[in-house]
Amino acid sequence: MQNLFFIFSCALLSFALNAKHVFLSPSVNSQEEIQEALIDLEPGDILTLEQGEYFFEDGLSLDVDNVIFEGSGINNTILNFGDQISGAQGLLVTSDGVTLRDFAILDAKGDAIKVIGADGISMIRLRTEWTGGPKETNGAYGFYPVESKDVLIDGCVAIGASDAGIYVGQSRNIIVKNSVAQYNVAGIEIENSYYADVFDNLASHNTGGILVFDLPDLPQQGGHHVRVFRNKAINNDTDNFAPEGNIVGEVPRGTGIIIQANSDVEVFDNDIYGNGTVNLSIVTYGYDTDDENYNPHPKSIQIHNNRFGDGGFDPDVGTGELAAILFDLSEGDMPDIFWDGILPMNQMLFGQPDEERLIISNNGEATFLTINPIKYMLPFFDPVERDISKYDGEIKPLPEVILN
Repeated sequence: MQNLFFIFSCALLSFALNAKHVFLSPSVNSQEEIQEALIDLEPGDILTLEQGEYFFEDGLSLDVDNVIFEGSGINNTILNFGDQISGAQGLLVTSDGVTLRDFAILDAKGDAIKVIGADGISMIRLRTEWTGGPKETNGAYGFYPVESKDVLIDGCVAIGASDAGIYVGQSRNIIVKNSVAQYNVAGIEIENSYYADVFDNLASHNTGGILVFDLPDLPQQGGHHVRVFRNKAINNDTDNFAPEGNIVGEVPRGTGIIIQANSDVEVFDNDIYGNGTVNLSIVTYGYDTDDENYNPHPKSIQIHNNRFGDGGFDPDVGTGELAAILFDLSEGDMPDIFWDGILPMNQMLFGQPDEERLIISNNGEATFLTINPIKYMLPFFDPVERDISKYDGEIKPLPEVILN
């Protein structure tokens, strides 16, 4: 055992001694200099961009494991892609164990930072922004890790994305914390992912603040074990500016949190207010799909110990179907918490298993509305139910996410 420890220690020391630290400053050749430096990095190396603004006409790519790519501050090192001609994103990362920190990416032609298939990616104190305000021609995603594991997004800012400012999709073991998402269509979105903690974030002035979605026809589905806590999902009041055909184009302006088709989601200790359509919704995926393996129904959802304020005061009945249906059913008295009540047919007839029930507990004076789908389909019955006390129950906390 001692010999193994000695060998491991020597390997680490050799790794550190051989690592290099490269510094670059802005120049007329920044595009070529930075891309060449990214290609020449070796595991353990650090590339630092010093203070200033760097201009690009093409995207950057990084495909070296265990390196650090950093700037000199979120407002000091600016990677400007306003004149980008080619490339589907500002920065593409396809390697493992990468840390990105302390710089900003502005006005990328497509996504700002895309990460594919990473085993370990840390994005720390970064800013992505489209500086012309909310427009459908903005890039889709600010932060866009997909098919990855051990994802950390910490202290980041996302502004102006035409889909989601901070998006994590088809991934596992995720932490999104201490970050700000504003003036995006979706502020923060966890999609088709397993084991995610989303906490201590501000999602405001988006169309929808925080989305936990699961969609069909994707390689990884059945999203589960997502905790959303200690966030502020407040004042989400930006008109939906997603390009036509995007699923988030159905999200009405003024939505705080939406949970769609996930299981084992715990939402607690959040401040949720100032959302003109609805503060929190729990909904079934409502579109036709040929995916036989897909389950469109949310289950095992726990909503507890949140602080709700004003909501539903300006419902966006012109976007999607949710707001218009809810406004009609509620006769304009919009609830804080809405569940569409849709279950598999056998559960609508015979009841849900206890472990799959929706639990709503200790949310102050929050109001509630759900629909009884069977009554909704029959004449002469009122399908609306508002008694929140029926959903009280024992909270079974989900486990903390630990990154490797």
